[in-house]
Amino acid sequence: MLKFLFFIIFLIPLSFFDFWWFIQYSLFFIMFIFYFSLGFSSYFFNMGYFMGCDFFSYSLILLSFWICGLMIMASQSINFLNFYSNIFVFFVLFLIFFLYLSFSSVNFIMFYLFFESSLTPTFFLIFGWGFPPERLQSGIYFLFYTLFSSFPMLLSIIYLYFFFGSLSFSLFFNFCYCYFIFYFCMIFSFLVKMPMFFVHIWLPKAHVEAPISGSMILAGVPLKLGGYGLFRVFSFLIISGISFNYFWVSVGFMGSLLISLVCLRQKDLKSLIAYSSVVHMGLVLMGLMTLNSWGILGSLILMVAHGLCSSGLFCLANIIYERLSSRSLFVISGMLGVMPSMSLWWFLLSSYNMSAPPSLNLMGEIMLFNSLVSWKFINSLFFSFLVFLGFSYTLYMYSSSQHGFFFPGNFCFSSCYLRKYLLVMLHWVPLNLIIFLSNFIFV
Repeated sequence: MLKFLFFIIFLIPLSFFDFWWFIQYSLFFIMFIFYFSLGFSSYFFNMGYFMGCDFFSYSLILLSFWICGLMIMASQSINFLNFYSNIFVFFVLFLIFFLYLSFSSVNFIMFYLFFESSLTPTFFLIFGWGFPPERLQSGIYFLFYTLFSSFPMLLSIIYLYFFFGSLSFSLFFNFCYCYFIFYFCMIFSFLVKMPMFFVHIWLPKAHVEAPISGSMILAGVPLKLGGYGLFRVFSFLIISGISFNYFWVSVGFMGSLLISLVCLRQKDLKSLIAYSSVVHMGLVLMGLMTLNSWGILGSLILMVAHGLCSSGLFCLANIIYERLSSRSLFVISGMLGVMPSMSLWWFLLSSYNMSAPPSLNLMGEIMLFNSLVSWKFINSLFFSFLVFLGFSYTLYMYSSSQHGFFFPGNFCFSSCYLRKYLLVMLHWVPLNLIIFLSNFIFV
């Protein structure tokens, strides 16, 4: 594990020189080396003094490397315009550094430190390369929502140390007391990070005002830190979870249904995709709260699938925004007649967003459906409504942007470069290939 960490550390000084393409290829290279050097196991492996890995963290580390490499590829305009491109790559590398340490930490307090440290590069990516002047407000929302929700968890970690005598994940045993305040303080920061309904306001604001790189990384990895944290916390809060988790499942269902209706009323393309992320993370929350193997594995699969699919949709939205300077669904309609090749990728990623076969999303939602129905049979009714509404707002997004009359003021714009098609393809191909690795998931 440490050799990959040093690889990232040695890449950071190269960001101040003209090594844009080398850093991008290096991130893909380290991802492939990481993939082939570690195995699939539900237990910790490659353990060290402060680093280790299991299947959950292994999958999310791979996703982090892949999305960060695609981030640099998507942000070539920053390099061409030389708009502080060295500092941009510096923050991207620092972000992957903190994400790698967060997912590989085997100590709770170190996980907390790196979990909070990952906010800083993301904040500067939004604040430095976002769309003025609203980027200031969105950055403040993002920082304060996620930072202040973490203070109760720090107090809970201190209490946990006095109870267990250690903060190592591998030494935790079942917390035999059922204290709601301790339980709430421990999980609230992760609920905000996912985000859960009621504390989700920061996500659409951050997505809409962020640059393409900020939207990709927000959709791809930091939201998954919340799910990963819940997975670690419920390894010792099972008794409290059995007593109180029904409330969060109810909030997840209600929030996902309401946000799905909000998606049907959106006129801003990026805002619609951002709200759909809240719906998908609500499904992840419900799967984790059931505390069974189907729910946990389904949540992991859906997190990986959402990280790739949603990031690809933000890339497509940015391609349209770069050419039309608008995100309004009224202005960008009729793109099928102007960019038919890109409309194919819109159709493929939109169909995967609504969990059409043979996508990874479908596999995750089937597992979550089994988990929720085994928990309470009435959940099948709510889940069916949720799937129908997810299909509805995705179809609304695709039909509004690709069909209809082309806005007459948009006839002067350039077609897409080959790099853009490659970028979208690198989001779509893993959604198909990971299906063939499903035998490892059920081992």
